[in-house]
Amino acid sequence: MSKDRERNPTVLLLGTLDTKGREYAYLRDRIRERGVDVLLVDAGVLGEPLTEPDVTRREVAAAAGVDVQALADAHDRSEAIEAMSRGAAEVVLRLHAEGRFDAIGALGGTGGTTLATHAMQRLPVGVPKLMVSTAASGDTSRYFGPVDVTMMYSVVDIAGLNTILTRILVNAAGALVGMATAAAPQPVEARPLIVASMWGLTTPCVTVARERLEELGYEVLVFHQVGLGGRSLEEVVKTGAVVGVLDVTTTELSDEVGGGIWPAGPERLEVAGRLGIPQVVSLGALDLVTIGPPEPLPERFAGRPIYVHNDVLAATRTTPDEYREIGALVARKLNAATGPTVLYVPLRGLSMLTTEGQVFHDPEADEALFRTLRELVDRSRVELHEVDAEINDPQLALAMAERLHELVAG
Repeated sequence: MSKDRERNPTVLLLGTLDTKGREYAYLRDRIRERGVDVLLVDAGVLGEPLTEPDVTRREVAAAAGVDVQALADAHDRSEAIEAMSRGAAEVVLRLHAEGRFDAIGALGGTGGTTLATHAMQRLPVGVPKLMVSTAASGDTSRYFGPVDVTMMYSVVDIAGLNTILTRILVNAAGALVGMATAAAPQPVEARPLIVASMWGLTTPCVTVARERLEELGYEVLVFHQVGLGGRSLEEVVKTGAVVGVLDVTTTELSDEVGGGIWPAGPERLEVAGRLGIPQVVSLGALDLVTIGPPEPLPERFAGRPIYVHNDVLAATRTTPDEYREIGALVARKLNAATGPTVLYVPLRGLSMLTTEGQVFHDPEADEALFRTLRELVDRSRVELHEVDAEINDPQLALAMAERLHELVAG
């Protein structure tokens, strides 16, 4: 968002002022001390606000098409959070469109975090977003969504101003002030945009392909395939700003099928096809299922080969049955594409772990995937290349980059 030069840098604070009004007031005052204005939005329902807001709860509820008093009278916390989440998102979007703030911040437990991050997820990537939360641990992907929400662990509950929380809130104020006042990067010459998928086990391939595409005049955005990365890639494709997709690393589909910790989600490998955007796809790291910490090992993976990456991350080899299901899934998604679609099948290994001599090398298992793709991919709709190489072969990487360039240029 371009900043209005006629106003001071401003932070929007969104929260439930009936339960956390004093904590919000403290954060607001620390921000103002640093010369930055604050716009305080109240999304509370039950009690009276403990500090005066700039945007009232009635306005927030009205934006969701509900009456705040009716919500309070119902005494249904879940319904109240859902309604005020919708209203808060609409208010935040309107204020952003009007150029009224430069960063957004919030405080909360699980309910407040759900409410505030629902609004944050509606804002474009690049708008600073800070969530100070008791829930900033474990799986936080539901709060991030596919955008750039920053989370800060509150350590203690946000329930009274004590020596620990006040220090955390001072840090949060500093972070929000810094983000709200940071100069936007100088615009660079616009280049056609390509998105690419990568993981550690396919990094050499994507690096070579990315560098070649950059030589050809493209800007390449690379997304890390850890569940949320694939969803973020698909969200960027939805914007319509992307001219091509280099989907080398489809590993999240194996977690989707095999019960891994980073599942793909329903739209993975579908958006480019639906929009008719040229895509070059491969099978990077479909040869393993990511299972999280090796100890304790989930019972469903007992008896399977395990590769320990570190003390918080391990993987197991994809089975032939899982491969057949994955192959059918890939074929169905690619066959539905309305634009140019090319699939490269590297026959000598889908990641660093399954090439000859490596821990997961199993050509017979791989053949279950390859056979399924040969049977189910519609050659009249999908251009299929079986290549006698492993995924990280530089020549394969260059071939995929060049083919995508041909599709985009054509």
